[in-house]
Formats: sequence, C-alpha cells, structure tokens
Amino acid sequence: MTAALTIEGLEVDFGGFKAVDGMTTVIQDGELRVILGPNGAGKTTLMDLISGKTGVTGGKVHLFGRDITNRPEHEIARAGVGRKFQIPSVFRDLSVLQNLEVAVSHEPRVFRNLRLGMSAADRKRIDEVIELTGLESVLSTLAGDLSHGQMQWLELGMLITQQSRVILLDEPTAGMTQGETSKTAEIIMRLKGTHTILVVEHDMAFVRKIAERVTVMHLGKLLAEGPMAKIEADPAVREAYLGSGGPH
Repeated sequence: MTAALTIEGLEVDFGGFKAVDGMTTVIQDGELRVILGPNGAGKTTLMDLISGKTGVTGGKVHLFGRDITNRPEHEIARAGVGRKFQIPSVFRDLSVLQNLEVAVSHEPRVFRNLRLGMSAADRKRIDEVIELTGLESVLSTLAGDLSHGQMQWLELGMLITQQSRVILLDEPTAGMTQGETSKTAEIIMRLKGTHTILVVEHDMAFVRKIAERVTVMHLGKLLAEGPMAKIEADPAVREAYLGSGGPH
C-alpha cells in the first residue's frame, strides 16, 4: 500500500507546552481515519500542523513521500491537502454552482474565470460533485442562503472539485440535524478509496458509522490505534475519557 500521510515524531511547543508531543502514525492512500480524544488532546492542532496553519517545532510530515513540513499553507494545499474547518469558508455571495466553478478554476483571479475556459473534465468533475452532495436543487441559490448542512456539503464538494487527494475534516457534523449527519456519513463513505480522509469528530454515533481505523490522542500523544471495537475496549482509552465509560 502507498502511504498518503506519514507523520513522524511530530511536535509543536507553545512556550514550553507541547500541544502535540511525538505523534507518529501512517495513513494509507484511500484510507478513512478518525482521530478521537478528549478535549485538549491535540486533535485540531495535529490538523493545523499537517495543513501548515501552525509551524512544526519537531518531527516531519510527508505527503505521498514528499516532505511538506513547515511549508506555507498554500503550497501544502496545492500539493493536494484540503482542509475543511468547523465554520464553512464558501463564497456566500455566489451561487452554489459558481462556488464549484471557482473551486475548479486554476485562475486565482476568481471572478474573471467563471464559466471561461472550463474543460470537459472540469465540467464532469463538477457534475459528479453535484450528484455526490445532493445539491442539484439549489445550484442557483446563493451559498449564504443555504442551510447549515448544505453549506457544509458545498464546502466539502469544493475540496473534491479542487482534486484534494487528502481531505482533513474538523468536526464535519457540528451543528447538524440527525438527517444531515446521516447524509454527511454517506458522502464521506463514498469518498473513501478515491480520497484519503482524516476526520476529527466528537459524535460517537457518527464515528461508529464511518470508522475503519481510529487513532486516539491524549495530552498531545498517541494513546491507541486500531479498529473501533478494539479502541472502545481499551482500558487506557476509557481512563483518558475521565472514567466516563469510554467514548460515548
């Protein structure tokens, strides 16, 4: 198998406090990996280090064998790492379709390139994303007028349209209804195999729907790793969740 992300002894030191401390793991191409851990475990900081949002003070990150440690965010994004935050970053004054057209564009001057010079492959990719996300009925709707779930699916669709090979999702179901959460799980499951997906999430019902391999962090360190059943039965994991009976 090909390693998509190789994380080797990764650290970040904030004035003597190591938010991520010697983290090592390998995520294979096409894998769907879930990162769990109690509050303050370092999960989001790990995403920040991979995506270049925060500088690494120790260790390495490799993307398909290429060292991307401490590269600028835009370079890491161009190399194929897409990041979706809890608050969607879409163009709220553009329609759903226009957002996807912007995402597929290779021209940084966004508004100049809408509908211009789009290849058949680009149009096909947009059509596939529209079908995947179920946004057919709202293509002409301004992104700012979408429901919370629809806006999240649009942002995820934009990452796919940009051909991000590795997608980082930080609490993708936060604030969603039960129905929206179920649909999000379906979308993510369909992406597995063609994209490498790293998910930080607290909703354990959602995690159980999508999880294959789970990584548990605690106090910035790797605590446990393996299939969901093994993780839920791990005494160290249950203890890390403050005696709450384990993740719930």
